Amino acid sequence: MKKQVFIFALMITIMMMISSLYAQSAPIDFETGGHGANWTWTVFENATNPPVEIIANPDVSGSNTSATVAKFTALVGGQPWAGCESQHGSDIGTFTFNSTNCTVKIMVHKPVISDVGIKFASASGASTGEIKVANSLINQWEELTFDFSGRIGEINDQIIVFPDFNLAGRTTDNVCYFDNITFSEQIAIDMPEAPAPTPTYAAANVISLFSNAYTNVPIDTWSAGWDQADVQDVQINGNDTKLYTNLVFAGIEFTSNPINASNMTHFCMDIWTPDPTAIPAEFKIKLVDFGADGAWGGGDDTEHELIFNAASNPPLVSESWIRYNIPLTDFVGMTSTGHIAQLVISGTPNTVYVDNVLFRHHTTSVEDHTNATVPARLGNSYPNPFTPFTNISYEISKAAHVSLKIYDVKGRLVETLVEGPQEANNYRQAWNAASAPSGIYFYQLQVNGKLVDTKRMMLVK
Repeated sequence: MKKQVFIFALMITIMMMISSLYAQSAPIDFETGGHGANWTWTVFENATNPPVEIIANPDVSGSNTSATVAKFTALVGGQPWAGCESQHGSDIGTFTFNSTNCTVKIMVHKPVISDVGIKFASASGASTGEIKVANSLINQWEELTFDFSGRIGEINDQIIVFPDFNLAGRTTDNVCYFDNITFSEQIAIDMPEAPAPTPTYAAANVISLFSNAYTNVPIDTWSAGWDQADVQDVQINGNDTKLYTNLVFAGIEFTSNPINASNMTHFCMDIWTPDPTAIPAEFKIKLVDFGADGAWGGGDDTEHELIFNAASNPPLVSESWIRYNIPLTDFVGMTSTGHIAQLVISGTPNTVYVDNVLFRHHTTSVEDHTNATVPARLGNSYPNPFTPFTNISYEISKAAHVSLKIYDVKGRLVETLVEGPQEANNYRQAWNAASAPSGIYFYQLQVNGKLVDTKRMMLVK
């Protein structure tokens, strides 16, 4: 009997030791009897490194009614990546990321809009890098979500927090509060219901990096070793698509086979994101030409980055395919397009689906238009600005399935004005915005699932 009790106790001990690899000391709530308040928080790269303070919640009127929170003062003289870290092992404990704990949430209260970074490290100090998410509110509590599903299997024993990760630098000391760091199950990522519209440019006029519609040129990598992003190949209704998660910046390299785009006129890319897209959210596209020597740092490299947001044309919107059809002349910093070897995408949408990445030569031939099968045109809204009625004109030259939708600046669908089959004709569709608040709105026309155009209008009340 004693032997059985001993074996049972030994099994319990082993199970507890094993479970310690899968559970962290959480939630980190800074409350008496909870986790975080008595931990050893070390501040780094913050000029004089004022310590983390555990104080009474300065704003219990908002979404966080906790009694106590952590206070971090990001100094003007500190580095953009100034932060604080727990003590290895003895604070958060040793744990392994798995599907039940890889969604990390934190509540922040900040006086500025900037990235919040979180990363974890192992006992040896090794880390795969921070994930950054920007707050969208100032001087009030906001919960931010970090997806560490790309880190499943990693064993860590330390958490590092960067409350004000601002590469642009600070003009004042920023007092930031953070609280309620939790770990939960893997998030099911929203995905498009349909693939990106298939481009119909003539194959002879296209250099394709990634598209099922064309033969693709060789690519070295869709996520370079120096970037901060996770990428995987997914299929949407049988169509190959790239899915970027934890996107800070991603390097797509084709240095082994630089692209000569001298005869091309446009760079094209389709993206879809489930993330919020209201300003200050932005999506960036950079092209890098390595010059005639074909090597980075040879003295003849040129590059240029373009920035797109909810006020761009087309606008950055959530849960809708966006086709960026960019004249190469817009990349004014590139003095040559004969040796393009890198494409870098970055921004605050941290989850982005990507398809139909290509260079093309614009022609006036019928087959070189995206909507060649059903020519269509989206007209202007009138009046614009308006209150509260406006009319949107569009033209369909052949019977087709037509979709006309209104979005707000956050990319949220406001109203579907048209959804269904229509005969060839000129149309004028009224929108009564009496129940909508003043602001900027976008109206988007799709024909047979293909994006025709997106335009902007302003409601004034």
